[in-house]
Amino acid sequence: MFKPTLTRASRQVLLAAAVWFSLSGAAFAAVDVNTADEAALVSLKGIGPATASTIVSERSRGGPFKDAADLADRVKGLGQKSVVRLQEAGMTIGAGSAAAPKATVAAAPAKKDAKTEKPPAKAVR
Repeated sequence: MFKPTLTRASRQVLLAAAVWFSLSGAAFAAVDVNTADEAALVSLKGIGPATASTIVSERSRGGPFKDAADLADRVKGLGQKSVVRLQEAGMTIGAGSAAAPKATVAAAPAKKDAKTEKPPAKAVR
């Protein structure tokens, strides 16, 4: 009865979709923070021109970043959560960090800040 066939237009749409998906994978290529220039760093989602410039300047001043915690400590505006998100987006720190991005960020002990800590509530008589 009904014989499904792909028309020429359908095949072209499928081919275009396949090409788009294969090329979009290039956007997720690993970017090593210790060797990348500003343009490569800006290609990562979450890094703008100012942060990329700060990363390159800090790397020039203090040498390569040792790990995710070192990157978070040395670059103003990048915290540990931001570094984890950037690693998930394709950023690496040195040759071996692409395999386990979350494991490279050490859990920092919680700091108590006197400004944000509220005093205990007073008892009402």
